[in-house]
Amino acid sequence: MNRSQAEAYARWFRCLADATRLQLLRTLAQAAGPMTIGQLVDAVDVGQSSVSGHVRRLAESEFVFVERAGPTTYVTINADCLTALPDAASAIVGAARSDGPVGALDGSRGTAG
Repeated sequence: MNRSQAEAYARWFRCLADATRLQLLRTLAQAAGPMTIGQLVDAVDVGQSSVSGHVRRLAESEFVFVERAGPTTYVTINADCLTALPDAASAIVGAARSDGPVGALDGSRGTAG
């Protein structure tokens, strides 16, 4: 693993080092489609401003995509992260299944839209 890959993985795992963000990702991964902030608030039983802040952090790391339609914010999981995260963990422990963060969380939208 080169330095650039290590830094990318460190950013991802720092973002995930929060119980609420993990709950949000799990909820979105199991959802049939986009969810509103209100639906996420109900799902994780945390206040709206807190959920919004966590979603913003997840979006900055491209774990989720956020789209606004008027006053409503829709959040969708970046489907590529479902495979990139296990690959990152494998790479860290030396059982690499990929050459690094390719397409999943590096700026391309992948399959989620």
